[in-house]
Amino acid sequence: MKTSIIDYIIGITFSVAIALLALGGSTYIPLGAVALAIIIGILLGNLTSLNQYGKAGIAFSEKHLLSTAIALMGVNLDFQVLQQLGWQSILLVIVAIAVTILTALLLARLFHFDKRFALLLGIGNGVCGSSAIVATEQVVGARKEDVALSIAIVNFLGTVGIFLLPFLSITLLGFNDVHSGLLVGNTLQAVGQVVAAGFSISDTAGQTATLVKMTRILMLFPLLMILIYTAARADRRNKDIAVTNVKKPAFPLFILGFVLFTLIPTFNLLPVQMIHIFSTISHYLLIAAMAAIGLKITFKTILQNGRLALGIGSIIFVVQILFSTIAIRLLFT
Repeated sequence: MKTSIIDYIIGITFSVAIALLALGGSTYIPLGAVALAIIIGILLGNLTSLNQYGKAGIAFSEKHLLSTAIALMGVNLDFQVLQQLGWQSILLVIVAIAVTILTALLLARLFHFDKRFALLLGIGNGVCGSSAIVATEQVVGARKEDVALSIAIVNFLGTVGIFLLPFLSITLLGFNDVHSGLLVGNTLQAVGQVVAAGFSISDTAGQTATLVKMTRILMLFPLLMILIYTAARADRRNKDIAVTNVKKPAFPLFILGFVLFTLIPTFNLLPVQMIHIFSTISHYLLIAAMAAIGLKITFKTILQNGRLALGIGSIIFVVQILFSTIAIRLLFT
């Protein structure tokens, strides 16, 4: 019992220490603390023997801290935001997410790539980056290695987009501030990336981009419901054709927590300060969980899947930008 407790303490301490290092490093490296925690975890796990100690604590951080972080993530979804957008903007967001995810699945078939991995790349690009990936990975049934790689790729593409999108929208496309904000908000993955790119254009572009981005985040809830429904239908179909040894996908309890926490901002059940505290705790737990996942990934896995995954993720991002550009010209001009 004593050894087990020490093992838990060591592993959790490692995860938290890497998370703190990533938080500090994200001030200087524009990748975001979540992606940076994964990268640091991978480097330490492969270049040192750190991951040989505290395995129980690392596993606890990977599973339980992550589940808690996802549940608390619900406080970031305020459905009243939808009242501030016109129907064109909401339609743009919904269709763009669908196009992005369908593109990912099509590319998976075309390149004989793992469907679940491609789905994570599509969801991360289409909805809200790291948060969407970790919120859906258990429902999708993806491997932890693929989760970490998809987060790293999506954050890398978003970082490139911070500099690419303002130049593209203003210089090449000749968009005005509102249209530029629509493009930035509907394509970049993380809120921080959207804010950085949007406000680098103008205040109007930044505000528009942020509002559109928050609407994309709200789509995480219906997307989760669709994925759960699809998984349940697949399970019933397997039973109908008498497939044996098929594991029934369990309903993740953290999804119930996620749904319940979305009620807090939507119906103003708690003061804004409390909501901010829950959101901050969720963010920190997510970083620690990603550090634990990074510790368990090998360079071999990255070399096997990383290059093709980056290529597919890049194509998805390009399609997302092209579709949003065309849709903005059709709907808003």
